[in-house]
Amino acid sequence: MFTDRVKIFVKGGDGGAGALSFRREKFVPRGGPDGGNGGRGGNVILEVSRQLNSLQDYRFKHHFPASRGGRGGGSRRHGKDAPDIVLQVPPGTLVKDEEGKTIADLVAQGQRLVVAKGGRGGRGNASFKTSTRQTPRFAELGEPGDSRWLWLELRLIADVGLVGLPNAGKSTLLSAASAARPKIADYPFTTLEPVLGVVELADDATFVMADLPGLIEGAHEGAGLGLQFLRHIDRTRVLIHIIDAAAGDQHQLWSDYQQVRGELKKYSAALARRPHLIALNKMDAVRDASEVLAFRQRLVKLRRRTFPISAATGEGVKDLLWAASRTLEKRKGEAPQPLPALKVYRGPSSAEPFTIERVDDGFRVSGNQLERLLAMTDMTNPEGLAHFQRMLDRWGLNDALARHGAHGGETVRISDVEFLYDPQR
Repeated sequence: MFTDRVKIFVKGGDGGAGALSFRREKFVPRGGPDGGNGGRGGNVILEVSRQLNSLQDYRFKHHFPASRGGRGGGSRRHGKDAPDIVLQVPPGTLVKDEEGKTIADLVAQGQRLVVAKGGRGGRGNASFKTSTRQTPRFAELGEPGDSRWLWLELRLIADVGLVGLPNAGKSTLLSAASAARPKIADYPFTTLEPVLGVVELADDATFVMADLPGLIEGAHEGAGLGLQFLRHIDRTRVLIHIIDAAAGDQHQLWSDYQQVRGELKKYSAALARRPHLIALNKMDAVRDASEVLAFRQRLVKLRRRTFPISAATGEGVKDLLWAASRTLEKRKGEAPQPLPALKVYRGPSSAEPFTIERVDDGFRVSGNQLERLLAMTDMTNPEGLAHFQRMLDRWGLNDALARHGAHGGETVRISDVEFLYDPQR
């Protein structure tokens, strides 16, 4: 089964805890603190690999946590950094957050994006030694790694996209034009997944063509298989609209043409404006050529380029492909541009260390910086707790609470920890 959209959970590794240690040697009575820092947690990285053509690897496995960093040791020994997790994705993968906002567009071989950064290691007590604090008896815990749900959405990278109703002959044309071998049969929806083929007309005239499942009425809303695969023609620069010329009279052919055009417009107005060539397929099976001629004349009035072909016999196929190649050449600089390349996705953040919200029984204080400080503080250690309080004072939390109406004795919640507000401290 072709997998082109998955939801995964990524979790960067937590940093290792810093060490609380003092140098103890027989002839060094005041060795002082020598606790080393913890190691960095592992990152979760997406990397583009041309060896992949779908997101099948993530169909059943959805959780990818990286390892935590090693603990620091005595003698200022640094904890071991955890290895990164590298998740390979095919070219053309869009990365979106849980709300559907596009984060990155991964298109180039070897392109990397850190989607969950590992936490830094906590500092050992040796890092807190100062001229006025000679023997710090606390160390930091490791910083929690980033975690988030992500949508991975594959959009195939093709120059030309084949569109049309089921059984119009798209797969037959791709088979005749390239070495691709899509499934061909005399019933609708034989193409259940996009198929790519490389068309080689000359040394300097090659392009990639994509055969997509047939579009039926309501495809933009999910009818048939259209909505599932319409996204794959977003990147194409030229469309070839294939119509079964033997399907009926000129009115039926016009109705078939308008049906597909309507679905494209409803899905994306920009896609509908993209240059498209019209291939009148199955000319070898047409009974009344005058009906086809009348239909072509109607299209000519709209300045549409039409090509009578027979994908089964090869008649007219070369002319159609050369026309597509020349159209591509004219639009060489107009290919949809990917998003600027990112190296690390950090997610939304605020410049303020905290925000304060009034609740029924007190105040709720939140903020990435504040919650990170809390997570790295050992609340069972009195000196660690005192260091946490000093940081809150430095950030001006007490003054901010007073400005929000706190007088003393109110409950202040930070994450899952509660304090009593004391303005005298």
